[in-house]
Amino acid sequence: MNSDKILDILTSTSEYVSGQSLAQTLGVSRQAVWKEINALRERGYEIESVPNRGYRLSATPAFPDAHAVKAALNTKIIGKELTVLDSVGSTNDYLKNLGANGCKSGTVVAAREQVSGKGRLGREWQSKKDENVMFSLLIRPKLAPAEVAAVTPLTGLAVCKALRSFTGLDCRIKWPNDVIIGRKKLAGILTEMSAEFDAVEYIVIGIGVNVDQADFPCDIAQKATSLFLEAGVRYDKNKALACLLDQIEEEFLKNDLSLSCEALEEYTALCATVGKNVSFTRGGVTVDGLAVGIAQSGELKVKLADGAVCLVNSGEVTAQGIY
Repeated sequence: MNSDKILDILTSTSEYVSGQSLAQTLGVSRQAVWKEINALRERGYEIESVPNRGYRLSATPAFPDAHAVKAALNTKIIGKELTVLDSVGSTNDYLKNLGANGCKSGTVVAAREQVSGKGRLGREWQSKKDENVMFSLLIRPKLAPAEVAAVTPLTGLAVCKALRSFTGLDCRIKWPNDVIIGRKKLAGILTEMSAEFDAVEYIVIGIGVNVDQADFPCDIAQKATSLFLEAGVRYDKNKALACLLDQIEEEFLKNDLSLSCEALEEYTALCATVGKNVSFTRGGVTVDGLAVGIAQSGELKVKLADGAVCLVNSGEVTAQGIY
């Protein structure tokens, strides 16, 4: 697309670029350049225009835009195939359909709006258009279904580290994969898989980060927060998404999709659940204990009243002092 080529040129310099230069480079008329510039403005790019000087990019869109994300991206695989949808039911569902039709490993689908976003345990993910960062990532690992348990906590670690680095906020992990600030949820992760008996076809990881959201539904208003509420800053969503993808790829490659000793140590240090009194349900009975650590395969280690340590690997865990 000529509009993306124009963006490449404008983002490569802080100087004005003449319409004639753009036209010659692209092999089109100056009128065609003008139309593409206006199309970019409609996409949310702020482009200055000065007679006898040309055009200069002054600001990228405040909402997710594929070109703006890629301009800030430093990955080798993840996000090289990246689409930003104006609106979608669920990025996970959309990407699962692409996965069934053979899309590449590392494909990312983001959306400005989700009308049927999904959270863990069948919950709904609610968000107004352009408030937050919502995306799904597909990978095709050469793993058996029993070997993918570490992908979810590893993603949680990556998201937590990326947000800490990007914002400077004290983000923590609520086991297994929510990212929190203080006692409130900032980001959630939903992992879904398509597999045969002995091989994974693909894994889709959906991630939602509350960025600019200032109001939440009554049932979660005391449990949720956003980057804006915590820092009073409107963060660049495109740079935030690029930072998240960079960190996810780094953790996946460095740890070979497993909770390596280094990853487990980092995860445990950032896990707000460890050291807290927790409750969970097992066999229809509520069990209380103290979270004492994380197992190598990602389960939560809970010490019971009788001194026994059990592993919790699914379901809802309530941690004292956290939603």
